[in-house]
Amino acid sequence: MIAVVGSGLAGLCAFTALRRGGVDPAEIAVFGPNDDPAAVWRLRAEAIRQREMRSESDGHCLPASFPGLAVRASQAAGSFRPLVQTLFDRYNPTVAEFLAHVDEVRETSGWDRSLHRQRIERIQAVQGGFELDGHGTFRHVLVAPGHPALNVPEELAGDPRVVHSYEPHDYASTVTVVGAGLAAATEWLNALEAGSEVVSVRRREPLRRPLNVPRAFFSKRRLQAFHRLPPHERETVLDDLLAPSYPPGPRFDEPLARGAGEGRFRVAPAVNGSEQVICATGFRRGFAHDPLLSRLVRDHDLETAGHRIVLDAGSSVPALTDDTRTLALAGAPAQWAFPAADTLVGAKYAVRRFVRRVGACRTR
Repeated sequence: MIAVVGSGLAGLCAFTALRRGGVDPAEIAVFGPNDDPAAVWRLRAEAIRQREMRSESDGHCLPASFPGLAVRASQAAGSFRPLVQTLFDRYNPTVAEFLAHVDEVRETSGWDRSLHRQRIERIQAVQGGFELDGHGTFRHVLVAPGHPALNVPEELAGDPRVVHSYEPHDYASTVTVVGAGLAAATEWLNALEAGSEVVSVRRREPLRRPLNVPRAFFSKRRLQAFHRLPPHERETVLDDLLAPSYPPGPRFDEPLARGAGEGRFRVAPAVNGSEQVICATGFRRGFAHDPLLSRLVRDHDLETAGHRIVLDAGSSVPALTDDTRTLALAGAPAQWAFPAADTLVGAKYAVRRFVRRVGACRTR
């Protein structure tokens, strides 16, 4: 039996890849709290009124990169425009298109037959594999728990004006947005569109790039160089790569310029007296904020570097993986192996290597 711990989008990617690798749904157990793999993501996208994906055509949940979402959009519209856009990395599917894709994959893959609506609290290495909370022993386990929790700066905790950007909210007449990434940039536009006066508070100027990690780090050559870095250098590179950013272009620049010209948008060094404070500050980082992962590290004395679990190049945990069993991470906790691990492409990086290990063990 094979277990996927996590019923989110990374879990769905793992399930579809295993199915494509010839594994029957009866041999796969998916553990998680939600039937809908997009449930958590859907709520966060709705909270920030997200309309387009930052990912491109290959940001989907199917195991093979091609055909991507651009092909689907081209067929639906009867137009070659999405295909031309994707040749130049200019195609960004809408949120509605992406969610329709997730619903279709869920329905056609057999996901519901393998899903167990239970949250796993402990993974224990035992002879022959891993014990999951008394649900049996699994020879291969992929852990995809998602982000541990929303991050609210300590100095703002308890302030009645505060709401996190990924929680449902409307906009007051005066709004301060804390943060400088894509969620913050989206909230600047949302609040301006609602007629608010907007103040942006950020620790540093955000980077402007199409993807949250530079495209070079999706290539085999650049990844190999990244994997050769000693731990302290890899930590530094990851911290730099994961700095706040949002895409360049008129979609953001024009509304912000108009808002500034109208006196409704400005940058300030600290939170002021606005009626509302929106924390677009993302998620808490590191295994210590995830009860399952922190217990895994403690129980098995796993190697860590800073707030990350050390993984091999294939996203497996070296101390718990050998020729007979596999414990791998996917999603945000797997950034040690793939800097953009919390993207769908990053999830599939870990998933494909996990499936190869499963296949190799099944043929021995």
